[in-house]
Amino acid sequence: MKPYEHSLSSVRKFGGCVEDYLKIHRWFDESKAGCPDIRHRAARHHSQGIFWAEDFFGNTITNSDGKAVPVRAIGEQHVLEDMGWIPTLNDWLKSMKIEPWMGRRKKDASCPD
Repeated sequence: MKPYEHSLSSVRKFGGCVEDYLKIHRWFDESKAGCPDIRHRAARHHSQGIFWAEDFFGNTITNSDGKAVPVRAIGEQHVLEDMGWIPTLNDWLKSMKIEPWMGRRKKDASCPD
């Protein structure tokens, strides 16, 4: 889904208007700028990403109806709509192949790979 579509869904669920939610849903999808395929979701579409959103936007937003809406609930809605479940960051990373450039260190005999 696109951020606007997520925002429409948020309006149905929490009230208010699209503009109340658009910044949060755009934030979840900002990684598309660097990775314009489905892999962009590894950056924020997980439980830790939901907590990062809460750190960035605060615990709640007040929508245009004057209702306090938990940012965590908005993040959960976004990830569930895109993924069907809420993976952890480790769920994404455990499938990532470790490449030598990631560590940029000399091989240390006392530290097996």
